[in-house]
Amino acid sequence: MTFDVLVLAGSRGGTDPVAAYAGVDDKALIRLGEATMLARVVDALRAAGAGRIAVSANSPGVRAEALRIGAEPIDAAAGPSLSTLAGLSALGTPLLVTTADHALLRPEWVRDFLADTPADADVAALLARRDVIARDAPPTRRTYLRFADGDWSGCNLFLLRNPAAEGAVRLWMAVERDRKRPWRIVRRLGAGTLLRYLCGRLTLADALARLGAAAGVKAAAVAARHGLAAVDVDKPADLDLVRGLIV
Repeated sequence: MTFDVLVLAGSRGGTDPVAAYAGVDDKALIRLGEATMLARVVDALRAAGAGRIAVSANSPGVRAEALRIGAEPIDAAAGPSLSTLAGLSALGTPLLVTTADHALLRPEWVRDFLADTPADADVAALLARRDVIARDAPPTRRTYLRFADGDWSGCNLFLLRNPAAEGAVRLWMAVERDRKRPWRIVRRLGAGTLLRYLCGRLTLADALARLGAAAGVKAAAVAARHGLAAVDVDKPADLDLVRGLIV
């Protein structure tokens, strides 16, 4: 499958603690070995077979770095969901979406994700089980979603396969808007779904089916084959971990 890529590298405003820890202006510009974090991500995507690679950024330094490494800078919007919608409009589908802080990204993870995505899925996300992360990654604190069929952590890798996937992005936008009004999020998913989750009876597949129905899409979770796919650079300890793994 031919595909284009959107790399989210926008700033949330204020001082980024990881960038400050590394002594740079923007997290995407942190050097890991001979390359910036953004360059490592773009190199992995290109090796995986990506066509057009766009970098969503509002920092002049990140935009300049995108041009230097042969990617296309596009304007970041106010938040990742709006930036993704803008990228979807500019690039079309199928579109792979990832982040500039996915510093350990490997071409085979991308190829495996695309190969393992169900053929009928409009949108898919890569997630790693807790036991797979424990098997492959050094001790690291990750955020887990706890479902009846196991604990899962996101891997910052998404596939918007066809135009219908825009519905999922718009649901994401609505959830971002309502993050300080959680009752509205619950209302979209249904109280029964929330109760099943709180009682430990909701499986990941059931949750995605409910989310997909709310967005009008067929959504799928793809299990990561390698636990390191769940490691990104959100805090200084993550940067120390990644630096120790890149030799």
